[in-house]
Amino acid sequence: MPAPVRTPETPRLVEAADCDALGLLHPARYLAYFLEARAAQVAAHYDRNLGALARAQQAEWAFTKQQLGYHRPARQGAQVRISSQLIHFDNSTLVVEMQMRTADGQRLLALLWAEMAFVRRPAGPRLDHADALMDLLDELDVDDVAFEPDGFDDRLRALRRQLKQLRRVGGAA
Repeated sequence: MPAPVRTPETPRLVEAADCDALGLLHPARYLAYFLEARAAQVAAHYDRNLGALARAQQAEWAFTKQQLGYHRPARQGAQVRISSQLIHFDNSTLVVEMQMRTADGQRLLALLWAEMAFVRRPAGPRLDHADALMDLLDELDVDDVAFEPDGFDDRLRALRRQLKQLRRVGGAA
């Protein structure tokens, strides 16, 4: 069985209805774009319906923290690329990093860290992930992002430097 895709990507068109009067993606819509892309990626790449898994355990992942950094505006009619990757997990918590980039992947538009706790429904105590899920999370966890709870700004700066260097090497301005 091939290894699962650790950092899936989804193309997305910035819709006019999601933009402000200046034709820029409304800040509140960034989160929706990220979460819609992640849900589609999990369904397409991991052959898992996490909603069904959570319902079977009478549990769900509840957001405990979100950090969203806007670097460049996403403009109406632009094609963007949204990627996501698991950067940290433990017995009851996940941290997923999501990036929105230009269609060519060369420029960062926004970065999201979403921290979630696995809790008993409807809003009870934290639960431990099942062993099978922990095995899957271990396969999906990326090695090249060092997660530090207070390291969002450092990660944003490092990612911007990395993309700038790639553009220089590739000859793009």
